[in-house]
Amino acid sequence: MVDRARKQTAARWLPWLILGAVLIAGVIIWSLTQAGSSDVGALNGRFPTFVTIFLGIFIEAVPFLTAGAIVSGFIEVFISKQALDRFIPRNPIAASFMGSVLGFVLPVCECGVVPVTRRLYQKGLPLSVGIAFLLAAPVVNPVVLASTYAAFGWGPMLAGRFGFTILIAFVIGLIFYFAQPEEVLLPESPESVLLPDSAYGDAQGGGRIWQALAIAGDDFTDMGRYLIVGSMLAAGMQTLVPQSTLLAIGSDAFLSVAAMMILAFVLSLCSTVDAFVALSFSNTFSPAAILGFLVFGPMVDIKSALMFLSVFRRRIVLYLILLPMTMTLVIALYINLNVGW
Repeated sequence: MVDRARKQTAARWLPWLILGAVLIAGVIIWSLTQAGSSDVGALNGRFPTFVTIFLGIFIEAVPFLTAGAIVSGFIEVFISKQALDRFIPRNPIAASFMGSVLGFVLPVCECGVVPVTRRLYQKGLPLSVGIAFLLAAPVVNPVVLASTYAAFGWGPMLAGRFGFTILIAFVIGLIFYFAQPEEVLLPESPESVLLPDSAYGDAQGGGRIWQALAIAGDDFTDMGRYLIVGSMLAAGMQTLVPQSTLLAIGSDAFLSVAAMMILAFVLSLCSTVDAFVALSFSNTFSPAAILGFLVFGPMVDIKSALMFLSVFRRRIVLYLILLPMTMTLVIALYINLNVGW
């Protein structure tokens, strides 16, 4: 049964690898077209840049995806559905709020939060709690709190990042309280279902730990293809779209916020380090635009949006992009136009 599940997983990798190859080929062809000739030297400017950015994003994300997969495996083996039911409040408002601050208990970034959320859903986590956790956890955790404080200190930027992230995640989670799980979540695939204890050895003592690690390996393999393609897309966007194009509009009240949010989506930075990148733009963009970067980017970027496809139906993924984007844009624009900062 294990071999069958692994073969099915390997088969699902094929179209993603093909898509990745097409993306790389597209970057090469575009580079040659821009150069106006087929000279191999034309690749020296853009293709190495693409590879460098891709590896930077991928290598930065892999440890966090690994951590998230391990947490997912241990949740599956050591946390029962009954224990989860006792932990979650019955009141929908309290439940959504708990989901938005759950990252302090399960500190994961935008790469690690997806496998954890999927596993919690398989354990019976309410839909609204999982959505709020998915959107808030990449910011609302101790590591990001420390990095944001190191970059901006105590003040409105730190308070605004955490306060508005919790607010947006809470509201969107509450919206999904009224949805039916079968309309939102993908049906479980064979490789995502917990295999019998005999497939991983003795489930007593250390056997349960090995079982959890085996599940973590399956989750990492399943999520890894989305990470690879998402990293390629982010690298391709950064290679093909000059950042100067986005930065040139930093003085406009509306366009500066939109540009920083687009930049956050394209750069696909890990939420543990994005505060230092945002700080480098503080002399060019308004504080509200920087805040939009810090709130929206960890919720949704290219790689995490693709990883959402392993949990949610496609139209739901679109909602999970548009709803945080709209709410962040409205909040940042209001601050930009009405609050002296």
